[in-house]
Amino acid sequence: MEMLVTIDAIKRATAKRITLVIPYYMYSRSDKKDQPRVPVTAKLIAQLIEAAGVDRVLTCDLHNPAIQAYFDINVDVLTGQYILQKYFSNNTNVEAITYLQLANELIHQVNPKAITIVEDMSGMPGMCIPIKDGGIGFDYRLAMGIPDMWIRTIKENRDEDWDIESMWSDMCLRRPGEKTISYVESHDQALVGDKTVIFRLADSAMYTDMDRACHNPIIDRAIALHKMIRLFTLAGGGEAYLNFMGNEFGHPEWIDFPREGNGWSFKYCRRQWSLCHNGFLKYGWLSDFDKDMIKITKENKIFVQRMPNLLLMKEPEQTIVFYRHGLVFAFNFSPSQSLTNVLVPVPHNADYTVLFCSDDFKYGGNGLVAHMTYHV
Repeated sequence: MEMLVTIDAIKRATAKRITLVIPYYMYSRSDKKDQPRVPVTAKLIAQLIEAAGVDRVLTCDLHNPAIQAYFDINVDVLTGQYILQKYFSNNTNVEAITYLQLANELIHQVNPKAITIVEDMSGMPGMCIPIKDGGIGFDYRLAMGIPDMWIRTIKENRDEDWDIESMWSDMCLRRPGEKTISYVESHDQALVGDKTVIFRLADSAMYTDMDRACHNPIIDRAIALHKMIRLFTLAGGGEAYLNFMGNEFGHPEWIDFPREGNGWSFKYCRRQWSLCHNGFLKYGWLSDFDKDMIKITKENKIFVQRMPNLLLMKEPEQTIVFYRHGLVFAFNFSPSQSLTNVLVPVPHNADYTVLFCSDDFKYGGNGLVAHMTYHV
């Protein structure tokens, strides 16, 4: 009844057209006479909607497609069956799904504090939904599309051509209710045969110009982007964050475990932690930034808010600002444009103070962002 009253009010307000969106068509199961003296309520609803003045109806997954014939106006039916058929069909390995459910149930019974993580690129629905709700029961899934996005962005585009709208979309590409672990790179990029993010950004200059006394614009830009990429991914990409050992400070070498192809050598089966601790190399700046980045985001519990709120996006200037659980994150990916006096709509009437910046001197930056309080 409320729906019909609202339609009548809109009609009387001289609306030119009315499109009625009904996610669930009420009484859709009452679509035919299956015994004497029963109503065909689905048809009655259609007649009431038309009489109220609706020009078009948009609904989802009708119980019977023939219900569309009850209308003399346009009816569009949306269905999710084609998406679901990709995952749930006669080809679905039901035994494998049952095994994963049993494994998750057993793990959490043995150790209630245990966390299970699924590495799944297919986007299988329900992977991180509780078993009692019909899911498979994992606690987190890896955001495997994010590392691929960063490799594609760095490899195929100059940084002045990076598409921040597309980057932001990849950060938000996850299902509500299923916790996701975001990460920039993992073992896939650190093993022999691939390049890490820092190596894609700096290339061979990594071998010669990582001394703090050396100033190379290629290295400077690579370090700046390395820091921003990691903070952007942590703050915008999931409900947890993953580091792969050594990549957080830009380890220059890959990992290669002993195997027949390398003569069972242990030479690259290591991480050189001294690179970020000796005080002479720029790896220390990256390590310090990573530690402070994680410390600040943990202290402010940003993952309590599942999805960040976009506050500002200026694509030509490659600038984006978003909010997450008390913190405002501002990024300028442009190598040549620096915006000033930009008004950012913030969610709370409060003063905002700069906590830290990738351009701070202690992280190898130029110190161009003042640590000051911005009054609202």
